[in-house]
Amino acid sequence: MAGGITDTGELYSPYVGLVYMFNLIVGTGALTMPKAFATAGWLVSLVLIMFLGFMSYMTTTFVMEAMAAANAQLRWKRMEKHKEDDDDDSSSGVSDSDVLLPDGYERSETRPILSVQRRGSPNVFEITERVEMGQMASMFFNKVGVNLFYFCIIIYLYGDLAIYAAAVPVSLMQVTCSVTGNHSCGVGDGTKYNDTDKCWGPIRRIDAYRIYLAAFTLLLGPFTFFNVQKTKYLQIMTSLMRWIAFIVMIILALIHIGKGEGEGHPPLAQLSGIPNLFGVCVYSFMCQHSLPSLITPISKKQHVNKLVLLDYILILGFYSLLSFTAIYCFHNETLMDMYTLNFTNCNITNIAFIRYFLGLFPVFTISTNFPIIAVTLRNNWKTLFHREGGTYPWVVDRIVFPAITLIPPLVVAVCTHDLESLVGITGAYAGNGIQYIIPAFLAYCSRKDTQLVFGSGTVNNHLSPFRHIFWIWFVLLWSLFCFVFVTANIILSETKL
Repeated sequence: MAGGITDTGELYSPYVGLVYMFNLIVGTGALTMPKAFATAGWLVSLVLIMFLGFMSYMTTTFVMEAMAAANAQLRWKRMEKHKEDDDDDSSSGVSDSDVLLPDGYERSETRPILSVQRRGSPNVFEITERVEMGQMASMFFNKVGVNLFYFCIIIYLYGDLAIYAAAVPVSLMQVTCSVTGNHSCGVGDGTKYNDTDKCWGPIRRIDAYRIYLAAFTLLLGPFTFFNVQKTKYLQIMTSLMRWIAFIVMIILALIHIGKGEGEGHPPLAQLSGIPNLFGVCVYSFMCQHSLPSLITPISKKQHVNKLVLLDYILILGFYSLLSFTAIYCFHNETLMDMYTLNFTNCNITNIAFIRYFLGLFPVFTISTNFPIIAVTLRNNWKTLFHREGGTYPWVVDRIVFPAITLIPPLVVAVCTHDLESLVGITGAYAGNGIQYIIPAFLAYCSRKDTQLVFGSGTVNNHLSPFRHIFWIWFVLLWSLFCFVFVTANIILSETKL
């Protein structure tokens, strides 16, 4: 999330950081990946997810490089301020060098900072302060760039909230309507349901969805008007539930395939499914906006790039295992947008507790995240419109900002509960900006600032392995291509209808 400089918090080992990063990346997006794999074809999906994983790793190293540059500048500015204070104490006169400086330049901007490293810490680029992406944008971007950064973050968080607001009612609708209907063993039995099908008596499925959406809004919406944060114990509980759910789904799918009961016959390639797969994969590899909170507390950062690479390899393997077991276990037509709902079928397991646990798993985990994301979005709105020294009226602060945070995603959730499309669009547009464009510009601008302030001979010890300017241009061109490709596909799809 966007923000300023915050406390580093308690330090932890590199391997604990690896686990935290794994937990952050593997979230809701993974549950929509099997359906995206099935619609795009297994070979195309495998190639694309490997490439997008590589691209995400590259931009992650860009953000870490910018974090190190931001730490160096903050450290240097403090040292210069201390030096100026010492100079003021020792003499009130003005030196010749100050008189000869051109207008608009400070002494700190004209002195190479090689001397800082000699008289200060062993390496000024050490990441010891948590500088959030919003603060880095303020340091390295101009005003237009900062506003575009916050706009991108806000759109992404709106997409997140819309996905969460739709996922919980969808899960509740699918589970409860199946329990009360003719197919009491689940929704993954191959039966195709329409929104107009009956759920309970005269209540249609779409009516049940909207009832659950209203209940979800009434229960969790008020948290947007207050401050809330995720506690350590809540994080441990949701992470534990997530891993139990993922492991159980993989094991059940493997058992089903091992018995020769697998129904899946995925195509090799299906180009029409690529745009949505792209959005889902980008969303599923998203971590760049949270890197400052993850990387800064790591105690030993000498090999942090290798550690992050290991994390990406493990995540890639996990996504492939989850998706391939899904597309060979279930028929393409029966795979649900929310993969957990496929396991409410008695053909997969006769244990009722497992069926209900997996069917309702998104309800528990997403419900704990929704208030956190909402408060984050509200705070970003406040930051975007904040002016130095100004304060907001009570009505604007407590009513207007929470309202503009809550209403748009709920309107989207009322209009559609197509989770695969919501995830795909969020990833393809806002995710494109956060994962590719912003990190590329952060790396480019931080390198320019570092050379200007520190001199060309200073080496950032967290410099990305992709340090050549070619890679920055490659990321930017790739993001432009993806934007045009996804947009063209959406327009062509709409014109065919």
